[in-house]
Amino acid sequence: MLKGKTAVITGGSRGLGEAIAYKLASMGADIAIIYAGNEQAAGAVCEKCAQEYGVKAKYYCCDVSDFEAAKETVAQIKADFGTVHILVNNAGITRDGLAAMMKEEDFDRVIAVNLKGAFNMIRHTAGLFLRNREGCIINITSVAGIMGNAGQCNYAASKAGLIGLTKTIAKELAPRGIRCNAIAPGFIATDMTGDQTDNPLLKMIPLGKMGEAEDVAEAAGYLATAKYVTGEVLRVDGGIAM
Repeated sequence: MLKGKTAVITGGSRGLGEAIAYKLASMGADIAIIYAGNEQAAGAVCEKCAQEYGVKAKYYCCDVSDFEAAKETVAQIKADFGTVHILVNNAGITRDGLAAMMKEEDFDRVIAVNLKGAFNMIRHTAGLFLRNREGCIINITSVAGIMGNAGQCNYAASKAGLIGLTKTIAKELAPRGIRCNAIAPGFIATDMTGDQTDNPLLKMIPLGKMGEAEDVAEAAGYLATAKYVTGEVLRVDGGIAM
């Protein structure tokens, strides 16, 4: 379904990004992984994509919150792959704390990576999409951006901002055949979420359990091929935010 397409996945060395990389690779897409710190993990993801799915896969170290670094990385990906057809903005961090006691740098850093990082990547891939007259952008937001979450004002604000960014980009680029959607995961079992066994919010999930990274990856696979869907926020949350 995606053979001949190139997908860029930020934060693709583990967790949701890793699962999304495997899903898109299984659909035939070549994979460009952007990672921030763990080169070994990024390399392992690319190796699996190449060996198991027979696609081209390369990895790039980049702090997506850095406008110029993101620009240079996209230029290198273009040189290596020719163009980009799919962008998955998955890179994200948390620095939790109550608003009354949160350090300024903790608020700023989360906004910089989670929200500005997505803008930077959209900004620098937009030209490729426009020249191709096609493109698919998938922003990984969160139910925290819909519901809010105590102790995560920075994270929730960044994810709510992603929803606004998604809808605006969808409106701006739709006339050129470029789609932009978001996925809002709920409680998904990854390294980032850690042990949530005793979290009282688990009792609020109608389906009664945490999700898996593959559940989010399936949603990404759908949005990558849903040619008449744009500006949508697809919740993958077991019903917690309905």
